Amino acid sequence: MVAEKRQRVVIESVTPEIDGGRFPIKRVEREEVTVEADIFADGHDLLCCRLLYRRAEEPEWAEAPMTPLANDRWRGRFRVAGLGSYLYTVTGWIDRFGSWRRDLQKRIAAGQDVAMELLIGADLVAAAGNRAAGAAGRRLLKKAALLRSALLLEERLSAALEGELAELMELWQERAFATVRERPLEVVVDRERARFSTWYELFPRSCTSDPERHGAFRDCEARLPEIAAMGFDVLYFPPIHPIGTTHRKGKNNATAAFPEDVGCPWAIGSGEGGHKAIHPALGTLEDFRRLLRKAQEQGIEIALDLAFQCSPDHPYVQERPEWFRRRPDGSVQYAENPPKKYEDIFPLHFETDAWRELWEELKSVVLFWIGQGIRIFRVDNPHTKPFRFWEWLIQEIRRDFPEVLFLAEAFTRPRVMHHLAKLGFTQSYTYFAWRNTKAELESYFLELTRSAGREYLRPNLWPNTPDILTEYLQIGGRPAFMARLVLAATLGANYGIYGPAFELCENLPIRPGSEEYLDSEKYQIRCRDLTAAHSLRPFIARVNRIRRENRALRHDWNLNFHPIDNEQLLCYSKRTEDCDEVILVIVNLDPHHRHAGWLELPLAELGLEEGSPYQMHDLLSEARFLWNGPRNYVELDPRVMPAHIFRLRRKLLTERDFDYYL
Repeated sequence: MVAEKRQRVVIESVTPEIDGGRFPIKRVEREEVTVEADIFADGHDLLCCRLLYRRAEEPEWAEAPMTPLANDRWRGRFRVAGLGSYLYTVTGWIDRFGSWRRDLQKRIAAGQDVAMELLIGADLVAAAGNRAAGAAGRRLLKKAALLRSALLLEERLSAALEGELAELMELWQERAFATVRERPLEVVVDRERARFSTWYELFPRSCTSDPERHGAFRDCEARLPEIAAMGFDVLYFPPIHPIGTTHRKGKNNATAAFPEDVGCPWAIGSGEGGHKAIHPALGTLEDFRRLLRKAQEQGIEIALDLAFQCSPDHPYVQERPEWFRRRPDGSVQYAENPPKKYEDIFPLHFETDAWRELWEELKSVVLFWIGQGIRIFRVDNPHTKPFRFWEWLIQEIRRDFPEVLFLAEAFTRPRVMHHLAKLGFTQSYTYFAWRNTKAELESYFLELTRSAGREYLRPNLWPNTPDILTEYLQIGGRPAFMARLVLAATLGANYGIYGPAFELCENLPIRPGSEEYLDSEKYQIRCRDLTAAHSLRPFIARVNRIRRENRALRHDWNLNFHPIDNEQLLCYSKRTEDCDEVILVIVNLDPHHRHAGWLELPLAELGLEEGSPYQMHDLLSEARFLWNGPRNYVELDPRVMPAHIFRLRRKLLTERDFDYYL
C-alpha cells in the first residue's frame, strides 16, 4: 500500500476494451492485437510503458514496447499464436535514467556545469547494477564507477551518453512504483475459419430427384463435389432430427397438414427421438459420420443447426414437463410472435426452477454432436433465450473445445445482436440483406469495420436465407442475385447463401409484400434442376475462387470506400497491409439499368505514383484496362455484368503492354 501511494503514472482509456473489460475481444490465430492507452504523470519526467500479455493459463507475462503517439497516447502490439484465451494489460513508470539523460544533454547544450549531474547519474546506474544479474550487473557497476571517476569530463560524458549504457538501463529500470492497469483484459483466439469462411445452406431431405422420395445423407454425398467446386468450405444443414406430427405444418405453412407432408425441421422431436437423434429417413448416425468424412475429403466442414425448442412430441415434453411453461388450462404454451403462431413448436422455459438440469441437458446436446465430429454450430434465434445461458454454455464448450465456432442467427435489435457477440458467439448474422442503397451500405459497413464493435462482432453476410427473400431479389432478377453475391463475398470475409434457391435465382414470394418463399423448403421437399442454363453456379464458383486467391478479401477491417459520382455505383477497395495486393470492387446497385461514373482513387494509399500508369485486371471478365491518375471512368450494364472485381497491377509496363492497350 505504501508503494501504491507513490505511484505517479496514470493509465486511462485503454483500447480495445469492451464494457470495462467485462467481455473479451476476438482474434484468430497469428493475428496481431494493437493496444493503445492514455499514459501520463505529473511533472516533466519521461515515462517508460510496456504492454504485458500472456496465455490465460500461463503465470508469466511477456512484454512488448509501447511507443508514444501524441497527447499522452501510447501504442503497443503483440501477436496471438494458439487457440484459447490471452490476457493483456498496460504498465508504466517514471523513466528516471531517460529523464536524467535528456536533462544532461540540455545542460551540456546550455554550457552548464554537469559534474554533479554525473554523480546523480552514477547513483542511478549503480542502483540498476545492484538489481541486475550476472554480467549485466557487473557492467553497470563498472560504468557507475566510470561516471564517478577522475577521468576527463569529456570521457565521463561520452560514457554517460553511449548507446550501450542506455540499452542496459532500459533492461534494468526501477519499477518499484510502476502503475499497472489492475484488471487484465482478455482476447479469445479462434481458428482462421472464424474470420474467413464461405457457407452453403442445404436441406438434406431435398437432395433427391424424386419429390416423393425423401433425400438422405448418401444423396448429400453426391452433392459434395459440386459444392466444393463452387468454392464453399462450410455446408450448413437445418435441423436433421426427427420431426413432430402434432400440429405439423403443411406446404406453405398451412395449419392443416396432409399425411404426405414432411413438416418443418425446426419442430424437433418425435417418438423416434429428440435433439440427439437423426431423422430416420436421412440415415443412421454412422451414415452421418460417413458424410462428415466425405465432406472433409472435399475441404468442407458440416455445420449443424442448434435450435433449442421442441415439437409437442419431443421426449422432453413427457419426461421433463417442468421444462415447459403451462397455460391456465394446463396445456403447454406453444411459440408465438403475435400475430404469428407456431403450434408445432414448444419453447423451453428457461425460468423453470429446474434450470440447472435444463442447462446441463442442453450442454450435453452440443457435446453429443461434437463427439460425432461437428465443430461449427449455427444457432437458431439465440436472442429468444437468456444471455447468461449462452455465455455459460459457450464458455463451457470452448474450455475443452476452443476450435468450436458458433454463428448467431439473431435478426433482432442492434444492442441485442451486439450483446450476443460480446458474450461469446463467434460470428453473427447482420442486416446486410436489407441494406440496398449506396448510403445504406457505406454507413452500415463503416459501422461494422470502424466502430468498437468490430473487436467482438464478426459479420457473416447472407443475401438470402430460407426465411428471407428480400424485395430487391424479388424484383431485380438475375442481375440482382449477381450483384448481391459480389457485395456479400467482397464486403465481408464471412458470407453464405441459401444455396439451391440462390443458384437458380428463385424469387417468388408466397404473397406480395412477404419475404417468405412460395413453396418454401421449410415445409416441403424441393426437387430442382441445378444444371439449368440460368444457374449461377459458374458465376458463384468464379467469385469464390477470387476470394480464395486474393488475401485482401480474407479480412474485414481493410475495407475502404471511394467516391464515385453516381449514386447507383458503389466503389470500395481492400488491400493487404503492405499494399502488395489491392482489390477494387465496383457494383451497379440498380439491377435494371446501365450506369456510368467517374471514380476517385487515393493513389498514395494504394502504393501508386502520380503520373505512372497502372493496370486494372477485372477478375470476373479477365478484361484489362490501363488507368492513369486518380480519376477514371467506369460503366456497368447489369444485363451483361453488374460488377467489376479489379486487381491492381502496378508492375512496370513494357512497350508490348502498351501495344496491347493501343
